[in-house]
Amino acid sequence: MLLDFDPDVTGFASQPFRLHWLDEERARTHVPDFFARLADGTGVVIDVRADDRIEPVDAAAFAATELACDEVGWSFRRVGVIDPVFVANVRWLSRYRHPRCSHRGDITNRLLEVFTTRMPLFDGARAVGDTLAVLPALFHLLWCQVLAADLETVPLGPSSQVALGRLR
Repeated sequence: MLLDFDPDVTGFASQPFRLHWLDEERARTHVPDFFARLADGTGVVIDVRADDRIEPVDAAAFAATELACDEVGWSFRRVGVIDPVFVANVRWLSRYRHPRCSHRGDITNRLLEVFTTRMPLFDGARAVGDTLAVLPALFHLLWCQVLAADLETVPLGPSSQVALGRLR
């Protein structure tokens, strides 16, 4: 879901390949969690494991994967525990990722006009029209990152500050 939300990711696959190598003791294998193709054409291999769950054998597998990635011109990234507020916010917005949520152009255009100035989410929705009719389009624009809110530190809600583009 987070790869789907990342605007730099153009495609991804889970468990994309099995890496085989020999260590000092035996033949080893590892299946990374994800491969992502980025907009600039580069690739990144991603393993997901919480820091406190990495045993020495896991660290060796990640090191071997990173070395193999370097050999083929990909980058390697290990991701630990992701902030639960961010995950919850992106999970909510993912429900509105489909273009059918963008509604009619008039609602979208009006949202873009209203949020040229940062304001609370519900205030902006009310300024456009019936809140229940407007919210799917607003959430879709947040998913597409045409509109932005602080998704990392506070749960998305009626008072969340929303504006065009990135808030930073």
